[in-house]
Amino acid sequence: MHMTAARAEAAPALSLDLPDEAATAALAGRLAALVRRGDVLALQGDHCSGKTAFARAFVNALPGAPEEVPSPTFTLVQTYPREGLEVWHFDLYRLERPEEAAELGLEEAQAEGVALIEWPERLGGALPRGTLTLAFSYGETPESRRVEISGGGAWADRLRALAR
Repeated sequence: MHMTAARAEAAPALSLDLPDEAATAALAGRLAALVRRGDVLALQGDHCSGKTAFARAFVNALPGAPEEVPSPTFTLVQTYPREGLEVWHFDLYRLERPEEAAELGLEEAQAEGVALIEWPERLGGALPRGTLTLAFSYGETPESRRVEISGGGAWADRLRALAR
């Protein structure tokens, strides 16, 4: 996994090359070690760009029994109780209006655990302050991906630790 710290404020805090799904899982494990109750991770990217692979690895990197973590495209949200923390995995692809997200429990997710949100742009810019954004894109080979990670607030120091 190759990491580059960004220098400009508008640029992402980290830019990473993920040569394969194992590298995506390694990143998920490193971020899982840094999360706190109330964190929101926005997973952006096209279909099959690595969002669900990241979410699956993230959930299973937290303490607890291994679980299947399918994309919640049809259920819109799945919860995963982990030891001491609950992960709420949202897939907002099917939402037609941002208002539809109000009934899914995003506020409850923040109060009780960590929220992973696929297709966060469906919220119409209503992401909570302090959200960590992971923007996935395709890499140079069919199995590789690239991710741009940005986040302010409490994430600034944690991202510096991640870059080391």
